[in-house]
Amino acid sequence: MRRVNWVKYHQTFRLLTGILLLIAILAVPFIAPVNQYLSIPNQVTAFDNASSPINVPALGDNVSVNTSGNSLQAIDSTEFYAKEPGNHELIYEAAGMPIKKVDVSALEDIEVIPGGQSIGVQLHTLGVLVVGHHQIKGENGMVSPGEDANIEVGDVILEINGEEVKEMEDVKPVVEEAGENDEKMDVKVKRDDETIKTTLDPVKDAEEGDYRIGLYIRDSAAGIGTMTFYDPETKNYGALGHVISDMDTQKPIEIHNGSIVRSNVTSIEKGNHGTPGEKQAKFSMQDEKIGSITKNSPFGIFGELNKPIKNGEYDEPMPIALSHEVKEGPAKILTVLEGEEVKEFDVKVVSSVPQKFPAKKGMVVQITDEELLNETGGIVQGMSGSPIIQDGKVIGAVTHVFVNDPTSGYGVHIEWMLQETGVEVEDKEGQDQAS
Repeated sequence: MRRVNWVKYHQTFRLLTGILLLIAILAVPFIAPVNQYLSIPNQVTAFDNASSPINVPALGDNVSVNTSGNSLQAIDSTEFYAKEPGNHELIYEAAGMPIKKVDVSALEDIEVIPGGQSIGVQLHTLGVLVVGHHQIKGENGMVSPGEDANIEVGDVILEINGEEVKEMEDVKPVVEEAGENDEKMDVKVKRDDETIKTTLDPVKDAEEGDYRIGLYIRDSAAGIGTMTFYDPETKNYGALGHVISDMDTQKPIEIHNGSIVRSNVTSIEKGNHGTPGEKQAKFSMQDEKIGSITKNSPFGIFGELNKPIKNGEYDEPMPIALSHEVKEGPAKILTVLEGEEVKEFDVKVVSSVPQKFPAKKGMVVQITDEELLNETGGIVQGMSGSPIIQDGKVIGAVTHVFVNDPTSGYGVHIEWMLQETGVEVEDKEGQDQAS
């Protein structure tokens, strides 16, 4: 009996010890000094100027933060700035002993000229895009050769009989020739990341007498958006802040080339709950082209301007802010409500997530400007790309509207748009060391 009691006592003791240990472990992060220590970052990225301070947490009066050399200048005990680009260190010391090291990557200052101009956009696809199937009345009834050849909506026709297809006009003469010679066509199509080869047998339309392939195709797309920024030295620009997708396939358009022109905003369809608003604008691709489009990416369209353009509000280069520098609170956007006049409007950054790697929708932005709310109801289609400015820095661009709350929407951080132009904002070596 005594042995049984001793075993029960031992098991109870072990259980209580385990519970107490678990409570102690769970409580550790909530102990103030430990929590403060854990909040110290391992690596920080900033620009080499006093307007981009490096802030680190304090650990109390008995712990000092020192620099490893003369490249970091102290503003106060926990705020520093880099005097030159490169890799530096901040060291926490207690009683002269190092207890924590922070790697600092200082980047050369980056400045861009913010946009806000309304632009007309035309993209020419890589090959021709299949946007639908249709039936043809042939000798043997209704058929769709394209569908029979396993060509799907969203596929891009790259080649026919070994010849590159660049536009819709390239297709018809090849189809007619194959039909007249009673020959099948060898077709190469791109489907997502895969290249597929198939054969396509044209059918003579019994009503019109032409040979057809039963596919609806398109080689270009057009729309409006907003210029976000351009680099006055390289003339590289970024706009829209999000990818352009085909309206029928809903897939991103793979482009061969494209161009942008000025557009004139004629009216605005106001947004409300459940229905996004829209800018109505006029433009002609026959007008003078202000720039080329070389990339259609998840972060917008990019290319090179033919000459500098002005917005009348901010026509001088401005520094950018990295994602961790963006603060919740007041900001401005630049956009057009009428004609080509760029105006400044008040917004609020509701939230911003610091991001180490490229990601969309890094910010939530709310329109607070009464004039803008009265005219548009908030964020409307065509406003995508409107630059966001905070504390004298370009921080990103408006990209999406919340359908159920048109006063608010998403924004993308400027650093990811800049990377699409070839500007390496983040220090890759520093990231590798921290990982």
